[in-house]
Amino acid sequence: MAPSKAETPQETIHVELGARSYDILIRRGLLKDIGAELTRLRCAGKVGVVTDRNLAGHYLKPVTRVLKAAGYTVVPIVLPPGERTKTLRAISTVMDALVNARFERSSTLLALGGGVIGDITGFAAAIYQRGISFVQVPTSLVAQVDSSVGGKTGVDHPKGKNLIGAFNQPRAVFIDPATLRTLPPREWVAGLAEVIKYGVIEDQAFFEYLEQYMGPILKLDDGPVAHIVKRSCEIKAQVVSEDEREADRRRILNFGHTIGHALESLGGYRGLIHGEAVAVGMVYEADLARHLGHCDQDVVTRVRSLVEAAGLPARLPNVTFSALWNAMQQDKKVSAGTVYCVVPDRIGSVRVVPLAKAQTRTWFEAVRVREAGLRTVKKKRSR
Repeated sequence: MAPSKAETPQETIHVELGARSYDILIRRGLLKDIGAELTRLRCAGKVGVVTDRNLAGHYLKPVTRVLKAAGYTVVPIVLPPGERTKTLRAISTVMDALVNARFERSSTLLALGGGVIGDITGFAAAIYQRGISFVQVPTSLVAQVDSSVGGKTGVDHPKGKNLIGAFNQPRAVFIDPATLRTLPPREWVAGLAEVIKYGVIEDQAFFEYLEQYMGPILKLDDGPVAHIVKRSCEIKAQVVSEDEREADRRRILNFGHTIGHALESLGGYRGLIHGEAVAVGMVYEADLARHLGHCDQDVVTRVRSLVEAAGLPARLPNVTFSALWNAMQQDKKVSAGTVYCVVPDRIGSVRVVPLAKAQTRTWFEAVRVREAGLRTVKKKRSR
């Protein structure tokens, strides 16, 4: 598929989950039709638009205007931006707004924002009056290609990411790729980590596409951007349809996240943002896979090279093994005290393996020795 700046027609991707099935709609300009889309879903009455202060400046007024024109009573709920908002306190704020506005079970929540807003909104919808409808309107790349699809909702605990939450599928996901142009550059680039993930776990041809067209993608060329959003959603939808509650196959979506979530937690959600942490996690989980004998060095090299080509961080921060291991043990993917990690066999194929502490420590220490040696060589060359 060659890069193109042509306008893209609407794409519809179905997430098959029986009575909980829904569609992902992707179309430039879709934001202007949100009112009509909610009417098509037979939503009625009040709509709570949950967003953050940054997004409110771009989209809250136009979305409110469109919804009111379609006959809805709109209740804006504006939260602070960033991962540190993803707490039970934010859920309480949303609950207060819904109670004060006398929301009923027939009311709807609309998540207008990135992954944090989507997770908070979905969880709030799951618990208010034992469940009301919600729709996802993701505006960040991470949310469009990953977090808005699949029904994982929740908030963080100080000791671990996403430890409090519920599976709650949206009524629909409405993606307008035009919203990506208002993203800060750091957020846009960070979202590419989740896109790269899909190539590693499921689609070698997609990984090769990213290797070939990363330049146009970084320039936000319409054709390549539309393609990566669509293909990422297709892969996510297929995996979720096969394993809604992460009993088995869905676990492959956690590639890069065992180390990545640990790094986010260790940084107090003030350092690496989610996509950056996942990028580092993918590089080092691939290297761990090589150490364990699951893949060869070429896989590690290609993953690192693509991460770097996207402008993402690819080096492990200055953390100790004990700190990293302890943070990994707080992850929700731990089972019976065992840390599990997704590792590649090759580009396009991964497996889930248990990690032994001693073996992982040996790998970690070897990484530190190797990287210290590389830094020494670079210093000598720079003299």
